[in-house]
Amino acid sequence: MKAAPGRIRIIGGNLRNSRLNVPDLPGLRPTPERVRETLFNWLAPTLAGVRALDLCAGTGALGIEALSRGAAAVQFVEPERAVAEALRGNLARLKTEGANVAAVDAMHFLRGTPRAFGLAFLDPPFALQLWTPLAQQLEQGGWLAEAAQIYVESPRGHVLSLPPNWVQHREGRAGDVHYALYRRSQGVPLS
Repeated sequence: MKAAPGRIRIIGGNLRNSRLNVPDLPGLRPTPERVRETLFNWLAPTLAGVRALDLCAGTGALGIEALSRGAAAVQFVEPERAVAEALRGNLARLKTEGANVAAVDAMHFLRGTPRAFGLAFLDPPFALQLWTPLAQQLEQGGWLAEAAQIYVESPRGHVLSLPPNWVQHREGRAGDVHYALYRRSQGVPLS
């Protein structure tokens, strides 16, 4: 897997065109601009004032993009210490409010005291295959608001096992990446 580029940019909102410094570490894979643009067009009507969880944050591009576009707060979770420090540095330089970085493993974080988030970004390192356990813990652990939206990024062609009450709202593909936005429903949808 290629190393991340040295800098990426925020594409919309009040931080538009701000650059994020990205550590040069193997496996760090920031969500491409084109994908972020599509995702945030989908989220635009519901983003203002939302509390978001950027699980497996990496560069934090998704969470910072959400803050830039009106999210009230973002909880970033990133276990790699150098990446978490780079994220904290970017947040401080951009003078963001409502951001918190937890430098812990995502599963460890989800074993803590739950807070209901209206938006969750689930984009774990592809090699770790964490979609199913993280999705189950998000759903069962009280981490999602009643009508939360969940963004999931995975390798193209990879079959995911997600909670049955996560209803796919939109999806797209970019190169080898599949991305989708789900809405959490109250009950299991009828087939």
